[in-house]
Amino acid sequence: MTTKATFFHAGCPVCVAAERSVAEALDPKKYDVEIVHLGNQGGRIAEAETAGVKSVPALVIAGHAFHINHGADLAALK
Repeated sequence: MTTKATFFHAGCPVCVAAERSVAEALDPKKYDVEIVHLGNQGGRIAEAETAGVKSVPALVIAGHAFHINHGADLAALK
């Protein structure tokens, strides 16, 4: 059984670098990772907010938000 992990980002250089690191670091046998580009999928901003995401890039694992560096506030993506 895998744990759900969602990586939210906005496509900026910081986000893209973090996406690569997350993809390499999380074992696909343990984590079901979904990548969500909020710049292209703006309809999912509310989902990110509900999950506790304040800025991107951020990784949500099993309902817990982990912020990675700081690329953009969610408010700037609305």
